[in-house]
Amino acid sequence: MTGLPHRPMRILEHGVYRGPHLYSHRPMVRIQVDLGDLEDWPTDRLPGFADALIAALPTLEGHGCCYGRPGGFLERLRDGTWMGHVVEHVALELQSLAGAATTRGKTRSVKGRPGVYNILFAYDDAETGLLAGRLAFQLVDALLPPDRRGVEELDRLTSGTGELAGVSTVEAALPLLRASRRRNGLGPSTQALVDAARRRGIPVTRLDDHSLIQLGWGARQRRLRASVTDRTGLVAAELAGDKDQAKALLAAVGCPVAPGVVARTAEEAVARARPLKRPVVVKPLDGNHGRGVTIGLQADAEIAAAFAAAAAHSRRVVVEEQLPGHDHRVLVVDGRVVAVAERVPAHVVGDGERTIAALVEALNADPRRGEGHENLLTRIRLDDRAAQETLARQGLTADSVPAEGQRVFLRMTANLSSGGVAIDRTDEIHPDNAAIARRAALAVGLDVAGIDLLAPDISRSIRETGGGVVEVNAAPGLRMHLAPSDGRPRDVAEPIVGMMFPRGARARIPVLAVTGTNGKSTVGRMVAHILRHDGRTVGLTNTSGVYINDECLMAGDASGPRSARMLLRDPTVEAAVLECARGGILREGLAFDRCDVGAVLNVQPDHLGLKGIETLDDLAAVKSVVVEAVSRRGVSVLNADDPLTLRMARHAGGRVCWLSMRGGDAAPGFLLKHISEGGLAVLYDPLSGDIRLYDGGVDRRVCNARAIPATLGGAALFNVQNALAATAMTYGAGVDPAAIASALSGFASSYEQNPGRMNIHDGHGFRVILDYAHNPDALRALGCTVVALRPSAGRTIAMLSIPGDRRDSEIRAMGEIGAEHFDQLVFRETPDNRGRPVGEVIRLMSEGAAAAGCDPVRITGVHREEEAVEACLRMARPGDLVVLTPTRVEAVWRQVLDFRPTADADGAPEGLVMEPPHG
Repeated sequence: MTGLPHRPMRILEHGVYRGPHLYSHRPMVRIQVDLGDLEDWPTDRLPGFADALIAALPTLEGHGCCYGRPGGFLERLRDGTWMGHVVEHVALELQSLAGAATTRGKTRSVKGRPGVYNILFAYDDAETGLLAGRLAFQLVDALLPPDRRGVEELDRLTSGTGELAGVSTVEAALPLLRASRRRNGLGPSTQALVDAARRRGIPVTRLDDHSLIQLGWGARQRRLRASVTDRTGLVAAELAGDKDQAKALLAAVGCPVAPGVVARTAEEAVARARPLKRPVVVKPLDGNHGRGVTIGLQADAEIAAAFAAAAAHSRRVVVEEQLPGHDHRVLVVDGRVVAVAERVPAHVVGDGERTIAALVEALNADPRRGEGHENLLTRIRLDDRAAQETLARQGLTADSVPAEGQRVFLRMTANLSSGGVAIDRTDEIHPDNAAIARRAALAVGLDVAGIDLLAPDISRSIRETGGGVVEVNAAPGLRMHLAPSDGRPRDVAEPIVGMMFPRGARARIPVLAVTGTNGKSTVGRMVAHILRHDGRTVGLTNTSGVYINDECLMAGDASGPRSARMLLRDPTVEAAVLECARGGILREGLAFDRCDVGAVLNVQPDHLGLKGIETLDDLAAVKSVVVEAVSRRGVSVLNADDPLTLRMARHAGGRVCWLSMRGGDAAPGFLLKHISEGGLAVLYDPLSGDIRLYDGGVDRRVCNARAIPATLGGAALFNVQNALAATAMTYGAGVDPAAIASALSGFASSYEQNPGRMNIHDGHGFRVILDYAHNPDALRALGCTVVALRPSAGRTIAMLSIPGDRRDSEIRAMGEIGAEHFDQLVFRETPDNRGRPVGEVIRLMSEGAAAAGCDPVRITGVHREEEAVEACLRMARPGDLVVLTPTRVEAVWRQVLDFRPTADADGAPEGLVMEPPHG
């Protein structure tokens, strides 16, 4: 509106999704932006903007957008679209021009917040993706009319803001993005292996900032660094690095090698080389990548000079006869030749007009050439000693103009790392030569070996033509085979991955993921208990910590993806049980690309009003991510008694397994139909108390719920429901029903097995129940159980609280439910109150209790948890029942154990023990 100050775009928040998330199954960057005044200015209202953007980024023509054909996005641009959508496409295209294979994105408005959008786009490197997002905003902003420009809080997206602030053109942005990809990306060899693994559905985890890669999960994982695998032996690698020892080993098994000597000084090298046939080669004993290698040496002075170059890389230097022939690299994997390349040293071919320097500049303009090993070819350097000496030996300098057709070599060695090129010869190698290469690899003991072979004609046996094995290399580069300059590319990554994971070998451990508002921690512990009973080493994450069997690796809330990744990296874990909380899904997505079993237990009003989750439908969409990530052959476990989980079935992966407390004659029609059609279900028959499993038309009794200690003789119905979920999940993971029943018969709600979940202590003359009932529905279920356990004459006393970031209505509901189920109420606050003033949570709960008709004399307010626990315990008399809902479970349980009651006013003795409940 006229007269009002301009409201520029503003970055509100951002995140990086690494697994399936609310918006997609693909890893994506998310940037939330408030468009400000631009909400009222779509692109068709901005004169000249569309044309300026197309001129700056003409390759946007290839974006299909919603139309699915080239030019689709440009149509949207001219018809009118919003700036968030534009930034999405620019960020994708900038990454693509920098060399990334990113094509997917979406932009969605945020419900209830006009002008606020979530921009999402794919990335292959998170840091580069965020940088692309920032630069996209700056580029787009620079094209806007001056009175519409401005983006606030851009520094949220990246560090190093000084060098980025003025970047507003594609030409200035691309070098920054390419540098970021070089800094953070994988080299060609490692990337090829990662791509080969992903094509086979093998999970890939990057373990460091370089090239250490984990393939697979848990106990089935393997590791590699470039072409070095976790089975590449140290002895073999050291042998390959010691050229003299390796050569002696090869000669002993009949491989043709060059005669040679090892020297420590230039004088020794000259003297010991005299019996050798000339020309000779001088090279470091344990060098690589052709560094310090000089070939074609005739005179003693040349040998002495070459010794100095080699000695810069190794204390000992090899002098050997130069074998006849062309330089070939034979790649041997698991004792099999998989590729052969002829390597040609870096060179230029004259045109009679340009200098050598100009010819090299033209070669380096090839987009396949990059620095070091970042690309398929390496840029040629003229400013180093090796290039200058090679030119000098030909009587040339960088300023010389070679004749048309004249080949000028720039290096004497043929390594790709110094700018050489490769010609594929895989189909031409003679069987004798292939056999020699295999023998060389096996003799040294390498699973992946690069055999350097000199042969005048690779299609003829070197036993006839002369030539031989020059070196055996551990960690051979793959790029000369992946993309030779001439000839057929060879997929050499697949044989390496195939060696690590032969066909039929599994790379994934079973992953069982559980989410829901209530019950997920108990279900996770039940599932882990059953799987351990079945003989597996089990990793478990939940709100209490990260566990492997009985060992706690990390205490604290571990229900997010970072904790889950910790287990998937552990080499001892044979099955992973992962609690997936709302917060982690919203922040990073899931820790896995897919799971074998996923379960959504329920969706109740908790955490609403936080992180854009305003309604139960919003919360259900977040929880549904877990079952949408279930594999095609997996099982999605859904609660048939919850209307919101019912609706998830249409998008759930794998088979749907329904669980329901309405079994037997109470079963609804849709469940009976599902079962009659051979569907999978686990039901509780309230009349008999049986848990029954249905699959393929077969009805099996698993056990009676009263036989599970955690159900307190069937009184704790929420744990009966949790047992249904655990039964369904473990059956979906292949556990026999009889084994499930046996395991559940040993699962109790003790502090040791399930801390903070219906733990009972009977040592003070009154019963204490410790349970993490932290929302209205959980408290209501706990209250119903307390009614079943209520002492005939004693009172019920409850310490209640709820986190301060919940809505006022939910806090009041805690007081109302407490008043309905308990005689005495002690309201407390959480340690940090999550932003509310001191006393406000107690006030709101008290209002809820008063609304339920609770007499104020029944209510006590205590701010600190420790003092509230003490108040409840001091208030209790023999025969009473005390319910504590803690924040710090371990500390409160310890306080209960350490409590020492005093005799009551009537002199009642201490230590009266209540009998445990019976069915």
